[in-house]
Amino acid sequence: MSTTSFPFAAISRRAYLQPMQDPVFVKDAFAKIAGRYMLTNHVLSLGTDILWRRKVARLVAAMQPGTLLDLATGTGDLAGAISKASPRTKITGADFSAPMLEVAKARNLPQAEWLVADALAMPFANEAFDVVTVAFGLRNMADWPGAVREMARVTRPGGHLVVLDFSLPTLPGLRGGYRFYLHKVLPKLAGLLTGQRAAYEYLSGTIERFPSGPAMVELLTAHGFAEGQALPLSGGIASIYVARKAE
Repeated sequence: MSTTSFPFAAISRRAYLQPMQDPVFVKDAFAKIAGRYMLTNHVLSLGTDILWRRKVARLVAAMQPGTLLDLATGTGDLAGAISKASPRTKITGADFSAPMLEVAKARNLPQAEWLVADALAMPFANEAFDVVTVAFGLRNMADWPGAVREMARVTRPGGHLVVLDFSLPTLPGLRGGYRFYLHKVLPKLAGLLTGQRAAYEYLSGTIERFPSGPAMVELLTAHGFAEGQALPLSGGIASIYVARKAE
């Protein structure tokens, strides 16, 4: 996996000044696929998503957080990886999908608690967490800048936000093949695994519209964080974004 950094560049906000996601559709879609969500992710990525989450967990462990919010925690995949890498960290897993959280609760993580919560209006005090993480969740929110501002609000000064999400490869050959898989193969395969092909056609389309690389860094630094860095993974198919809140 590549860990080449993008520069901390400020570029046009065109990538996120557009209609974002339909929260009603997203909530319904995740409720329907909750039981097979984790397995489907592993199959569709050939297990690579496990390696991506482990890398995030190692980055988080190096920050030595006492408290961590895993937002849009879903079935708790990232929370589980972080609990192994950083067993002394108190983890709060929050998601607006109760069926997804039921799967997360079944993990029985001793240092984790789970809460149904809307990322755009979180029930947490200001500066409550040392680190906030969100994996494959920000992309599905109705208001990206608003969600980032909420994440900044609950992050302590000097704390970090870590985002893991899909991006578009920068290599022309890889990008073309990836787009074919994303729009032609993935929805059919996911439909066979979950019976919800339409949900994955929708989610595949969100990747094209979601800002990545320097555009994502600019989104984070424009809405509450002092600096950020993009770390592309697997040729840019996914990226980790690490942003720090000013002291």
